[in-house]
Amino acid sequence: MSLGQEYKVLGDWFIIHFTENPGMAFGLEFAGEYGKLALSIFRIIAIIGIFYYLWKITRKEVHTGLLVSLSLVLAGAMGNMIDSAFYGMLFSSSNYFEVARFLPAEGGYATFLHGKVVDMLYFPVIQGYYPSWVPWLGGNEFVFFRPVFNIADSSITIGVLLLIIFQNKFFHTAEKPAVAEAEESAENAEIQPESVMHPETDLNN
Repeated sequence: MSLGQEYKVLGDWFIIHFTENPGMAFGLEFAGEYGKLALSIFRIIAIIGIFYYLWKITRKEVHTGLLVSLSLVLAGAMGNMIDSAFYGMLFSSSNYFEVARFLPAEGGYATFLHGKVVDMLYFPVIQGYYPSWVPWLGGNEFVFFRPVFNIADSSITIGVLLLIIFQNKFFHTAEKPAVAEAEESAENAEIQPESVMHPETDLNN
């Protein structure tokens, strides 16, 4: 697809719309070439951190929902990272007039870690105009949901929402084994042998 090309799946409610995201979610980005590099390095560090934490908690008795939520965040982060790292090396630059070429002879449009993230899911479910009395926005077009995103973004969003909504359940369950172990140790400390509790018995015998 050429940049900006789209296909309507469910009328005007669900559209496959090809666009590219130069940086973070909703098109935000750090300025300059080094800003993009810093963002990519941050993503790599975050992926390694989440992966290590997941590996660590799988060795304990934790709520399955916690594992699923973190796995969704990890999978989404890795998906966007793959785009950012390799997409610019494999394709020519996308534009509004022709389809990007795979493995062009002159090389890709960006170097390692400097590529753009492909977005394609667009759900403009509600469209209209802001009332004239709304400050700064009156008369402007209103679209919900305006941002174009991808499956990786959805994975991250769902994972984070699950962590927020069910945080008490997920992390309370994760703490139970440690609490139970501490209580068991305390009970064992209170139950001592009779010879220890009554040393005079041994002396008399």
